[in-house]
Amino acid sequence: MNHNVHQLHHISHKKSRLIIGLMSGTSLDGLDIALCKIYGEGVGSKVSLMAFETIPYTASHKQMIQSVFSKDTISLQQLCLVNEKLGQLHADMINAFLKHRNILSKKIDLIASHGQTVYHAPKRFHQQQMFGNGTLQIGDADQIAARTGIITLSDFRQKHIAAGGEGAPLAAYGDFLLFGHSKKHIVLLNIGGISNATFIPPGGKWRKVVSTDIGPGNNLMDQWMQAHFPGKKFDQNGKIARKGTVHKGLLQALTRHPFFKIKFPKTTGPEWFNLSFIKKAQKESQTEKISHAAVMATLNLFTAQTIAQAIQKIVSKHTSFDLLISGGGSENTLLIENLQLMLPKVAVQTTARKNIHPGAKEAILFALLANEQIAGTKKTFDKAP
Repeated sequence: MNHNVHQLHHISHKKSRLIIGLMSGTSLDGLDIALCKIYGEGVGSKVSLMAFETIPYTASHKQMIQSVFSKDTISLQQLCLVNEKLGQLHADMINAFLKHRNILSKKIDLIASHGQTVYHAPKRFHQQQMFGNGTLQIGDADQIAARTGIITLSDFRQKHIAAGGEGAPLAAYGDFLLFGHSKKHIVLLNIGGISNATFIPPGGKWRKVVSTDIGPGNNLMDQWMQAHFPGKKFDQNGKIARKGTVHKGLLQALTRHPFFKIKFPKTTGPEWFNLSFIKKAQKESQTEKISHAAVMATLNLFTAQTIAQAIQKIVSKHTSFDLLISGGGSENTLLIENLQLMLPKVAVQTTARKNIHPGAKEAILFALLANEQIAGTKKTFDKAP
C-alpha cells in the first residue's frame, strides 16, 4: 500500500486527530491558523482549540492578492503565479506558527485549507444558462503539503458545488457540530467581509438548520476606509462612523440592491458589494459630497440593518433565541451597538460565551470539515436528528 494512503487510513481510525484549520476571508486581513484536537466524528465530534493565531498579510502580500481579487478582467499569468505563491506563503506561515510553539510537523495529522476566494459566481449572479454555480479559491494546497510535510485537504467550496450547493456558506455543518445541542433556538452570526448566519433549532434538528449569506459584513466599511484614510485598514470601534450622521437618502439607496429581494438561503460576495456599489448608491441619492464620516456612519447602520432584518426572517415565528457572533465584525463596537438596538429583545454576545474563540471559529469549521472528510461516514451524517 502506498505510504500516504496507509497514513490516511491510520489517521481515519485514530480516536482523536490534530488538525490545522486555515481561513483567509474577503477582508484580506491575513491567515487564521487554528490548531484543533478533534475527538470522534459526526454528531459525536468534540473540538478543543489548542492554539490560534492570525498572521497578517504584509502590504505587498495584500497587493498581490488584490491583483487577481474579485475582478472581471485579470491576467491569467498573474493568477497562476499568485496561486502558487500564496500556497507557499501559507505554508511558511504554518511552519512559523508551529516553530514558535515548538510543535513538530509530524505531530499534525492534517491541514484543512480554505484557500483565498478570488471570485464567487453563483448562477443567480451570472445568470448564464449554460453554466451552473462557480467559485474559485487560490493558494495551492500541493505547495502547502510539500513545504510543511503535512497532508493537506482543500477545495471545500468546489466540493459543495459538486454536491449541488452554491459553494457558500459552508458553516452549517460545523456550526451544527459545535452548537447543535442548545436547548434554545440559536443563531450563529459570522461577520467577516461578508456576513453569514446559521439558524439551529433546539434539540439538534439537523434538517431544520438554515445557513445563508446575509450580505455585507466588514467589506464596505473596510474598503471605504482604505480608499479615503491612507494607512487605515478598518474603522476601529467605529471611531470614524461615530463622528458622522447617518444619511437617510444614501441608506435607502443602498437597501435597494436586488440581492435583498432574493429568498433565503442565498450566497453573495464582494463581486456585488464593493466601492462601485457604494458610489452607485451615492449617485442615485445625490450624496457624493457628504463627509466620509457620514458615509461610514451610514454604512455601519446599513450593515447592522441588513443583518438584523435577515435574522428576523430566518428565525421567523421564534421570538426567543440566542445570538452568538464571530468574525472581525464582532470587534466593531458601534456595529454591535446598532445591531443590539435593532434586536432589543436579544442578548447580542460572541461565541466566547460557548468557549469558541470568535476570531477562530471559521478556521475551526474547516478543521471539522477535514475531519469528516477523513473519518466521517454518510451513515453517521444521516443519523443526525
